[in-house]
Amino acid sequence: MRGTQEKLRGAAADGGRGLGLGLALVSAVAFGGSGVAAKPLIEAGLDSLHVVWLRVAGAALVMLPVAWRHRALVRRRPVLLAGFGLLAVAGVQACYFASISRIPVGVALLVEYLAPALVLGWVRFVQRRPVTRAAALGVVLAVGGLACVVEIWAGLGFDALGLLLALAAACCQVGYFVLSDQGSDAGDDAPDPLGVIAYGLLVGAVVLTVVARPWGMDWGVLARTADMDGSRVPAWVLIGWIVLLATVVAYVTGVLSVRRLSPPVAGVVACLEAVVATVLAWVLLGERLSAPQLAGGALVLVGAFIAQSSAPRKPSSGAAAGAVPQSEQQLSPHGTGA
Repeated sequence: MRGTQEKLRGAAADGGRGLGLGLALVSAVAFGGSGVAAKPLIEAGLDSLHVVWLRVAGAALVMLPVAWRHRALVRRRPVLLAGFGLLAVAGVQACYFASISRIPVGVALLVEYLAPALVLGWVRFVQRRPVTRAAALGVVLAVGGLACVVEIWAGLGFDALGLLLALAAACCQVGYFVLSDQGSDAGDDAPDPLGVIAYGLLVGAVVLTVVARPWGMDWGVLARTADMDGSRVPAWVLIGWIVLLATVVAYVTGVLSVRRLSPPVAGVVACLEAVVATVLAWVLLGERLSAPQLAGGALVLVGAFIAQSSAPRKPSSGAAAGAVPQSEQQLSPHGTGA
């Protein structure tokens, strides 16, 4: 009888991990498609900030029932909610969308994957905690890979402002990772990640409304079509893709996947986001990267994974100091942001 029960528990655990991997893959694919859907809208005449506002405001409306259910969070965790809204939602997405208006989608996302390496810099030089040699190696690989992605030997052929905006998106993720680490030792009192996401979207929508001023947007673009490498796609289809798939589905499946997987495993799957974005941009937008850029992108992903999985942990908490890109790391027992 005991053997049978152990087999059933093992099968349930394997099933949970399998489901977690499936959800993580869905999340990576959903997040990876955000830039591919947004760029045609930007090229059709919408300002990048207006596209971000449409994405965040639309997702916030969808998540309103979740926000109402977790309304106590406003009183219990106001700083965390504000930080998530400002950094993981408004900051990351505004900088990322602004960057893809100037440089290829794949390049922007690979630059953003420097975030785990930047987190280690925060740990080492701000928190003054030691980092492992493996983590340092991950940083070196990520930086070296980035040099290949931007083809530094050619004198930075990409738009310098676009690269700086992508780096700003990575820095915004670092700020969220630090907030996530600060709130990870609350035990049973930890906030529910779905509630944090819902209120983060609401905060982000308010902030972006002030910054983007959508009342000045060319709303007529939404009634027309946008060009996707020679194919005409209705703008409202792209908006639906960005809001429902690349935001709501991506965040929710990311949260549920991290709850079923260890952070290193979730980190590996999350790295597929950059692969998905690069492939989709190649197929749907005609943005092709050279062989050295593809090799550099692989180095960035390997370095990012080594850096985040080798990050030191606080002795009093199981929360990782590193984190998975798009903000899919621990907020409660486990929790989730381009």
